[in-house]
Amino acid sequence: MDMQATPIDGQETKTEVVRTNCRACGHAGCGVFVTLEDGKAVKIRGDMEHPISKGYLCRKARGFIADLQYHKDRLLYPKKRVGERGEGKWERISWEEALGTIADKFNRIKEENGPESVIFGHGTGRSHHRFVYRVANMFGSPNVLANGHVCYLPRLAVSKQLGMSVPIVDYDNNPQCVMSWGSNTIKSNPDEYIGVNLGLSLKRKPSYIVVDPQRTQLAEKADIWLQLRPGTDVALAMAMMHVMVKEDLYDRHFVDNYTTGFDKFCERLEEYPPEVGEEISWVPREKIIAAARLFAQTKPAAIQWGVGIEHGVNCSNSDRVLIYMSALTGNLDVPGGNVMFGPPPGLPRMEFCGNQFLDSIDKMLGGTRYRLAASINRITPHVIWDAIETGEPYPVRAMLIMGSNPLVVRANTSRVYESLKKVEFLVVADIFPTPTTELADIVLPAKTWIEFDNIADYWKSHGYIFPRPKIVDAPGEAMADVEILNELGKKLGFEDSFWEDYEESLDYILEPAGVTWEEFKDMDYLRNEPRYRKHETEGFKSKSGKLDFYIQQNKDWGYDPLPFHQEPPESPAREPEFVEKYPLVLTTGTRVQEYFGSEHRQSPLLRKTHPYPLLSIHPETAAARNIEHGDWVYIESPRGKVKHKAKVTDGVDPRVVAAEFAWWYPERAAPDYGFRECNINFLTDDLNVGPESGSTNLKGLMCEVSKI
Repeated sequence: MDMQATPIDGQETKTEVVRTNCRACGHAGCGVFVTLEDGKAVKIRGDMEHPISKGYLCRKARGFIADLQYHKDRLLYPKKRVGERGEGKWERISWEEALGTIADKFNRIKEENGPESVIFGHGTGRSHHRFVYRVANMFGSPNVLANGHVCYLPRLAVSKQLGMSVPIVDYDNNPQCVMSWGSNTIKSNPDEYIGVNLGLSLKRKPSYIVVDPQRTQLAEKADIWLQLRPGTDVALAMAMMHVMVKEDLYDRHFVDNYTTGFDKFCERLEEYPPEVGEEISWVPREKIIAAARLFAQTKPAAIQWGVGIEHGVNCSNSDRVLIYMSALTGNLDVPGGNVMFGPPPGLPRMEFCGNQFLDSIDKMLGGTRYRLAASINRITPHVIWDAIETGEPYPVRAMLIMGSNPLVVRANTSRVYESLKKVEFLVVADIFPTPTTELADIVLPAKTWIEFDNIADYWKSHGYIFPRPKIVDAPGEAMADVEILNELGKKLGFEDSFWEDYEESLDYILEPAGVTWEEFKDMDYLRNEPRYRKHETEGFKSKSGKLDFYIQQNKDWGYDPLPFHQEPPESPAREPEFVEKYPLVLTTGTRVQEYFGSEHRQSPLLRKTHPYPLLSIHPETAAARNIEHGDWVYIESPRGKVKHKAKVTDGVDPRVVAAEFAWWYPERAAPDYGFRECNINFLTDDLNVGPESGSTNLKGLMCEVSKI
């Protein structure tokens, strides 16, 4: 790939086109061409030759170039707070003062209370997360705040426990049946997939099953749509596998030769016949049976799973049962099935991040309680807020947050707000001011993805890495998060573990692949060629060497060794007085194309098509509350009340409402930016969590809706 700028003749201005890899959203991974005019990025288009995105380009990328790259509100200089938190009074400082102050404060806390009293944090899919973990590990803190407890990483932990990497859909080998489970892929474009791959697959007319509480565009294309009650994925999957086993539709050869614990698993399946699956999930038993038969009898078949299954107490079991379903039907690691592609070429990610946390799990907040999460260095946020509030098991005195807006995206916002106000020292790095930066003691200005060199998709499981070269200069004194962390690592006293110049770390990552960054940035990509049916020659990397249906490690940790459905803590099964006050099941996190989490709301292009948060509500439910389409409504849970606009649709069950998340208004005045008005996370729960990974309950909550 020619990464050098290519002049286009015959124009008055100097026009250049650069080929790169987009990171306008947290998932990233789309090949693009960026057009520059006199050094300014003015246009972006998809790369038809890119092996993952195949020419696809989303609205977020266009909004980034049109509005965000040169937005007037970008953070340009380091600054420190003067006065009280939330007053919006700041003083510009130098990078030397900013990093020196941070390092001195962190090291003083380390001497007084231990390194674990400092929390390091990052946002979704950030290319800098490898540096966050490297700095945290060198410093000695096992506490890294991320979204992983409800997003992708539980399946990483479950896959590791089962002796494999994350199994993903092998779209390039044409699955004959696809089942989208909790994944509105064409809206969210998650991680390895990019929505175009499912779209191209559906053009080939495979059998198609969709599992989703909402009638999405994908559900309308499905042969079978399983409209389940939010939070009941495990019960539905177990009922489907009950059918597969009872009707002898499973792959006996795989089960007999490459698994353990199948007899005990079958005993657990006896608890979930289709009629029980219907009672729990609200999906008619006839549809459960039909979907089970279709998926089991069509070869190859693959499950496209989304993070919706990880937003509740059944998180880890939801991941586990979908892997089991793929294995049970003979679709695990076969062409066109769910395949473990393995890591890309280059340095293994954990070797870069560091494994020191493995020696500190006992000191990790929640480490001995949420053992599955701790096994991959993940903590659930509530243990941080607990420690800030109580000082137990030790005080949390400082936090460094890179590219995340926890005041908007974390569950139970009221607790998050009080904790961030109370923590002694808070540092936030971001591209724009946010409600979270307004609570910081020091704010650091970050670069965008076209302002520094980087390796794209280094953290993903599809086997590829791509070059993402610097295209334009950053404004002001903005510094890339990776550069900030590299410099902070040295300031903290770990000069030997970091680099004089950040770009040297790219050579370090690429060294096992036998190329330098200068060579790689002129290449299309590097890839480890996929291998299939690895279990036939290598087995699984579990203790038994096989795929375990009964997980002894879970039993040793005090968890159930077999998957089971746990009723959400708030549900229609609660006491009548509670259900009468909060009669509707609330699911949050509805995906929209315009935004990624709390990002992009500064873009007029994107806000024009989606200016307000929407609540999907059934016509019968709306009429009973005198609500019409477009009305502003209150949504109320035991934790608070926020506003959305009503989207009246029969695409949701009359007993369910579906809300968008992470809403705030950058155009409103600091310091709140209107985040209290519409942020659905004021209603979500962070205390009744999944037992293995601490997954917070974002779906299957209970609420009431009223017209304003």
